[in-house]
This record gives sequence, structure tokens and C-alpha cells, in this order.
Amino acid sequence: MGMDNSHKFTNHLITETSPYLLQHAHNPVDWYPWGDEAFAKASAEDKPVLVSIGYSACHWCHVMEHESFEDEATAAIMNEHFVNIKVDMEERPDVDQIYMSFVQMTTGRGGWPMNVFITPDKRPFYGGTYFPPAPRYGMPSWRQILKGIADTYRNKREDLIESADRIVGELKKMSVVEAATGTLSTEMLDSAFTSFTQTFDAVNGGFGGAPKFPAAMSLEFLLQYYHRTGDDKALSIVTFTLEKMARGGIYDQLGGGFHRYAVDAIWLVPHFEKMLYDNAQLIRVYLHAYQLTGEEFFKRIATECLEYIKREMLDESGGFYSTQDADSEGVEGKFFVWEPEEIKQILGDDAGAEFCAYFDVSKNGNFEGENILNVKTLGTSPSDCVREGIHKLFAAREQRIKPFRDEKVLTAWNGLMLGAFADAAGVLGNKEYLQIARSNAEFIKRELSRDGRLLRTWKDGTAKLNGYIEDYANVADGLIELFQVSGEFEHLIEAQRLTDLMITEFWDADNGGFFFTSNDHEELVVRNKDFYDNATPSGNSVAADVLLKLAKLTGDAKYERFAITVLRLAASQIRRHPQGFGRSLSALEFHLAETKEIVVVGETGNELERAILAKYRPDSVVLLDNGNAPAEIPLLTDRPKVDGKATLYVCRNFVCSRPVTDIAELDAVING
Repeated sequence: MGMDNSHKFTNHLITETSPYLLQHAHNPVDWYPWGDEAFAKASAEDKPVLVSIGYSACHWCHVMEHESFEDEATAAIMNEHFVNIKVDMEERPDVDQIYMSFVQMTTGRGGWPMNVFITPDKRPFYGGTYFPPAPRYGMPSWRQILKGIADTYRNKREDLIESADRIVGELKKMSVVEAATGTLSTEMLDSAFTSFTQTFDAVNGGFGGAPKFPAAMSLEFLLQYYHRTGDDKALSIVTFTLEKMARGGIYDQLGGGFHRYAVDAIWLVPHFEKMLYDNAQLIRVYLHAYQLTGEEFFKRIATECLEYIKREMLDESGGFYSTQDADSEGVEGKFFVWEPEEIKQILGDDAGAEFCAYFDVSKNGNFEGENILNVKTLGTSPSDCVREGIHKLFAAREQRIKPFRDEKVLTAWNGLMLGAFADAAGVLGNKEYLQIARSNAEFIKRELSRDGRLLRTWKDGTAKLNGYIEDYANVADGLIELFQVSGEFEHLIEAQRLTDLMITEFWDADNGGFFFTSNDHEELVVRNKDFYDNATPSGNSVAADVLLKLAKLTGDAKYERFAITVLRLAASQIRRHPQGFGRSLSALEFHLAETKEIVVVGETGNELERAILAKYRPDSVVLLDNGNAPAEIPLLTDRPKVDGKATLYVCRNFVCSRPVTDIAELDAVING
């Protein structure tokens, strides 16, 4: 292990770009990144491999690093008996998925940090999450674990290898998904809706109890379900939940943007990190709720989130950063909490008292003696005095030491945020948001592509790692949204190219569905397919959505056939656990709805175009022909302007209505 002038220890992570890996580059543990060098060393020295997985905004990852990985005596044990690998799960979700399935299967729980012991040929045999430095909570210490495993590997190797083989066999079985029999029907959607109504928390909003996550994909499905069925219950679940979240501590009342989740059932105390993917998905749900209800509150929240992303998470070259940490100055949430005296000092006694009353700030506090700003009373708007207080306190907070920001740019998450800015540009008629979306699409094409293929991650000018199915699907989805609001056909052409690549590189020709990794990816112990939504939508569910939209936009029926195969594979799992498949349910809604293809021919920004984009239309695709359309788009063949005016055509399965030039006729022809 080398040394440099400024640090006592420097290990093999020093040449990595991931901020999480670089955080560990000066640990006394001789960490390696995941790769051939580490596994070759393990084989040559006949040692097991410790794979420790986390991410930069993970609080307990920081804790375990401080307690164990910075401790020289502990590091000495790790270095003597193991080859140690550190993995950023955001860069390598393929590795994380496999070993997380193993840990969940063998311990009944998962999470990060995740520590898994594997053979030099990558077969797992023991794992868990956080381990303390001394025995507590009924858990052995990390050193006890290390010594026990080293001993077993030396003296009972055969038993351990047998166990590893058995486990790999189970993991392979788990990765096989059977397609549902019978037709895909609205009955599945009705059944899913019933399941959501049963777990809905009618007092606090959201689903289930603590901890409570902002279930953006489930809420989006419910909006689509309402749009098709008119069931008011679906809409009220969404609007109540959105208001509760936006008035809770999970929402940053000063700076905009949502924290990861609430540790309680009432949205008060968040896990304070802010993730790009949460905000991308929630922006769209709030926009769509605004479209459906006309409530300015939802528009305000969406706009505040967009402005937060623009201010804090946008690289000048056009990419979006990944996360903001929960901790600042080593304390979780310190950046975000307040004391009443501090507020009164900044705002004055009277204005301070009014601000504290509105945002639930008291002497005793609502979080470890301090206060997380939240609004207790639904339906109330801040007074001018409180609004002024927000601006002043935000300015004061900007002087504090900010939480760490993970500035790597992840392709899949950028695809999600590309879609959010494009959607916002259409709904709000905001040209700046459209430009941010365009700039991001250009960034992905310029910085995150090599030989026409997508890469996973970029930081400081360096891009690397093969893209996964979620990277291709989310970028294609974002590009389709950008095409629909801009009429710029290059985005549709690129989305189609990426989708064709997705089919070539990821499709399982034997059993259907998309693998998580491409055909030329390094061989891991299992090649997974993901259908289940986690914090981000599964690659297969987004792919199904993309394929269905492309079929409508291009007229190529092969895309729909692929999508139906994916939905059939998801269907058997949806029936068992609909709440884990919000994005697949949305794709199924689109597939089963009486979809429309809406064509607007005319100058950019015409009245008909604005009217189409401003309204929530989850059952439609939109083609704006501003005079630059390629000839091969069937929907645009023989679609002239009438009398030189902007003209709208509404088509159903490529059979189109009479042309409309008068906005007064719009609703009649769309609903006809």
C-alpha cells in the first residue's frame, strides 16, 4: 500500500472517479475497485473477497467507514485475510442487484452498506449490511465476523463452497420469470387500484406506515387510472398525498426539492439526502396533478423542484449531478434545521413569530431539540410576511456549510430528469426548461456515448462503464418526451436508434424480456432481469413504455410486440404485488387505453400546440410538425395545413379525423 505526502495511506481507489470510492481512497484498508486485478490477486493468494457496497449519500456507510474502515487494527485483519473491493452501487447496480438478492435471501433484510464475502470466482457465501465495531444489538462485531469467516475459509472450505454453489443455483432460479397466461386486461388495473386503496393512509397520505417513501410511480399510475375511469377516489389519493408530502419535512420548504424518504408515517422527519431520481419523478407527478386539477399549489411545488435542480444539480456542461448528502459537518440534517431564536434574529421578533407559527417551529423542537420546517395546516398559503421570511432564511442558510454533493452524472437518472424538464417545458410553456432539456440530451450524446453505445457514468470529463438496460430505456423515454414538446425529430430518431440497440444487446431471445446487462458485459454469477421498481423504475417497465410510444409515433408494429411480451412477463408478478410495479402498470394503462396520435402542423408555439401540451393526455402521443419532419413518418403523410393556418389531426390507430384549425373545436374532435 502506497503513501503520499498528505495522507498516511493511499489505496487502489485513488484513480477512480466515483466520489464514494474516492472517500475511501485513504483508508488503511487496501481497497480495490471491482475488476480483474482484484480477482486475480484473490486467486493467486487463495483468499476470499470482501465486497463492500454503498453510495456517497448513505449515512450508515459513513458510520461504518469511520468505525471500522478507518481503524488500522481492523484494516490489518481485512488486509491479511481478504482481498477487499469497494463498489459504488450507483455505478455498478449489476453487482449490487446480485449480492443484494443474496443478502435478502439469506438474512431476510437488505440495505447499505452491504458487506458480502465471495469466492475468487464471485460466488457469495456470507453477507449482511452494517456491522458494529463492538458486539451490540445482538450483532457480532465486524472483527468477529472477519476472523470467523477467515477461519471457516481456511478450515471448512468444502462446506462453504457447497453452500456457495447452492446459493448461486437459487439466485439463477430467482432470475427466471414466467409469462402470465391469458389476455392483458383492465381487470388487472382494477385489482391494482383496489390494492392501493387498501394500503392508502387516509390520515397522512401515502401508503402504509413508517418509513414512508414518496411513491411517485404508484401515484402516476393512479392519475392515469383516474384519467381513464373517472374514479374520483384515485385522484383524491394522489392530491391528498401530494399536499401532505409538500407540506411535510420531507420537502425542503426553503430551497425546494424532496428528501429521500420520511423515517415516520407523517412525512415530518426525512432521511435528509436529496436524490436526482426522486425529484425527477415527483416533478412530473406534481405537473400532472396541476394539469388535472388546475391547482396552483401543485404547479408551485413542481416549479420549486425544477429551480432547485437548476441551481444545485446542473453541471455547466449540461449533465445533472446525482445526490446531495444527508450530512453536513458530520451531522445528519444539520444544514436544514432551525431554532426559533435564530429565526427571530434574522427576521425580527414579530415576523419571526409569524414564521415560526406557520412552519411549526417551537422552543422544544420537533427533531432532536431542533426544528424541521413543515406546515401543519392543509390548504393554507403563506402570508406575504412568511414568503419574505422564506427568502431571507434561504439566503441565511446559503452561508452554512452545505452537504456534500456527489457530482458524478449517471445516465439513467439523467434520462429521468431530461423527461421532467421536457415535460415541464410543455406543460408550463417554459423556454428555459426546454433549453435545459435540449442541453442535457446533447450532453448525453456527446459525453456519455462511445461508438454509438451508452456509458453509465461521467465525472470531470471522464465517462466509463457499459450502460445498463435502465440507461438506454430512461434516455430513450426522456428523448421521446423532448421530441413531443419540441417537434425536433432528431430526438425521436435517436430514441428509436437506442431502442433498436436495446433490442439487439439486451433482449432475451429464448424467454423474452430485457436482461439488465448487455450481451458483451462482463460475466457475473447471474444475468438478471429486473421488473420490480425500486427507487427508480425497472428497466423493463420503462422499456415497455418506450416501445409502446414508439409503435404509435413511427407506425412500426414490431415495437408493440416486444412491449406486450414484457408486460406479460411482468403481469404474473403484478398480480401478487401491484405496489412494486407502478411503472409497469402505467405502461399497461397506456397499452389498454383507447390511445390517440395527435398531429399538429404549423409554426412552433402555435395556439393549438400550446393547448395540446398544456393538458394531461396520458393516452396520447403528440407529433408537432413545424416543417422539418422526415418523409418516413407515416402519421405525417398527407397532413397539410388548411388555409395556411396551424392544423390539428387526431388519429386513432393511424385513422385520422377531419382537420381542425379552430381551437374551439379541439375538445370535440379529441373526445369524439
